[in-house]
Amino acid sequence: MRLLSLLLLAALPPVAAIAAPIPVRVAVVVTFDVNDKQTGTHGEFSAWESREKWTRSVTVPGVDHPVLIGPDGVIGVVQGTTSRASIQLTLLILSGQFDFSHTYWLINGIAGADPAVASIGSAAWAHYVVDADVAYELDARDGNAAWPYDIFPIGSQAPNTTPTPEGWEPSQMAYALNRHLVDWAFELTKRSPIPDTAAMQAYRARYVGFPNALRPPFVLTGETFGCNRYWHGPRLTKWAEDWTKLWTHGDGTFAMSDMEDQGIAAALTRLGAMGKVDFQRVLFLRTASNYCTPPPGGNIGDSLFHGFAGYNSSLESAYSVGSAVVHEIAQHWDKYADATPGS
Repeated sequence: MRLLSLLLLAALPPVAAIAAPIPVRVAVVVTFDVNDKQTGTHGEFSAWESREKWTRSVTVPGVDHPVLIGPDGVIGVVQGTTSRASIQLTLLILSGQFDFSHTYWLINGIAGADPAVASIGSAAWAHYVVDADVAYELDARDGNAAWPYDIFPIGSQAPNTTPTPEGWEPSQMAYALNRHLVDWAFELTKRSPIPDTAAMQAYRARYVGFPNALRPPFVLTGETFGCNRYWHGPRLTKWAEDWTKLWTHGDGTFAMSDMEDQGIAAALTRLGAMGKVDFQRVLFLRTASNYCTPPPGGNIGDSLFHGFAGYNSSLESAYSVGSAVVHEIAQHWDKYADATPGS
């Protein structure tokens, strides 16, 4: 009987060894990838993919774009657009193919800048990720004419008022990042060169009365404001400014509008509570391809659809500023593996 069992076991095909999870030092996460050779249009991933030594790719079930891997422990991830794409990031982390226990995260993408705070091409390190999705909203034709806008928190009865929780809304509307890490990243990159062009100069010159919008591109700190609706205009910019102040208790300043960061922050927070990632090692860097409101006297439709004078500069800014932090951490892993910069 024992001989028969041994013969049967010998006839079975060999069991493939389970690969150990790949340790990751830094994960660079962008939202979209475009490489149109006819028009010369590139996306957020192009600069990273063409300049980093990401020579290996891994397919992860549920993730649309292959994950690219470099020899220095850095990976490149395209997670998709809008907050729903954070599902792909969650699937990546839960796949078991990577070890993210000590990973630093750079969430890196373009955005619309508040002209009161930044200029096109500028790069903003966020201290907070603000969720702009959960709210009451009325059609402006039905709202109170005295209100500055018709969006207000669940549990409140007017815009820009502190809500009384009703029990079903999300418990968190602003995600505070590791301030020491953010400030360290800012200090490291605050003098990073950012491309400027004659077209950018001409476009930003229209923002008379907005000193920061008139400046050449620069590195700053300011909050990232995530909303699944692609909003635009002066009233909604005022809403974003007030909403950011409200949910950060006056500590944050709205700088960059986007459609993904609120979902990413929510996912990474939950995964952090599960011990899958370290949320204290997460950075959000947004760079301005456009302004989130037209210049004084400008046409809102023209600004919304054709106001992307800073697009190419914002792609370069995202890489030049972001890569300085990525390279510093990856190349000095003995220094940062166990001790977070700035701590």
